[in-house]
Amino acid sequence: MTNRKIIQGKEIISKDEFLDLNKNAADAMSQDHELQHNAKNVLIKADEKRWIHQGSWFGEPLLNLPQDIFALQDIIWRTKPDFIIEVGVAWGGGVLFEAMLLDYIDGQKVIGLDIFIPKDLRERIMSHKKLSDRIELIEGDSTSEKTIEKVKSILNGSKKVLVILDSYHTHQHVLNELKTFSQFVGKGNYLICGDTIVEDIPTQTHRPRPWGPGNNPGTAVREFLTENDCFQVDEDLEKKLLITCHPGGYLQAVK
Repeated sequence: MTNRKIIQGKEIISKDEFLDLNKNAADAMSQDHELQHNAKNVLIKADEKRWIHQGSWFGEPLLNLPQDIFALQDIIWRTKPDFIIEVGVAWGGGVLFEAMLLDYIDGQKVIGLDIFIPKDLRERIMSHKKLSDRIELIEGDSTSEKTIEKVKSILNGSKKVLVILDSYHTHQHVLNELKTFSQFVGKGNYLICGDTIVEDIPTQTHRPRPWGPGNNPGTAVREFLTENDCFQVDEDLEKKLLITCHPGGYLQAVK
């Protein structure tokens, strides 16, 4: 029997009890179809106003929703990777966010890959003193042999690796990345595929792209999972988020 205290008329529960309440609520939230529909409509309409692009970290744009950033923090804290590979550096806010967390847990390196990393962006990212020491930037095609060999040399055989895929979003390109980078992720660690939401929303006429429904990260993940039984979707994590750009994209290695 739990010994509970009443303080100022409020019952004080344990952390475990609090987390149980949250889990039950998250399960219920995931089954509330009206709520899920309304949340997705908020994302669709707000994206037309560049909502997803409004965030920043240490002064550099961070192109992700707060919910997904909290999910990423949770994954890093629970798994404590030695290395984080971010495919798609964009404006650099993501690698700075990840480097800060990696520094706190005493990890080794954030490896940022992109087909093009402007000189001024590289200078800004590498100007953050000891934080920048945690960052390695590689410019090149994400699945080229030359790029992968550079990644392997940095990892030096480590499997305590978190991979985040957020670059060119066509089905075939993302599928190639999933097959290429999954080799680095050891059991219990995560492979996050970004912007799988593209499969579940209307074509973005306000922002034309070579990808869309039927040709996107979401379709690539589904094909990848039919061919690779080493990963499964972390549904418990996703249930907490309500609004996410990566539905079905939080993949945890189970083998």
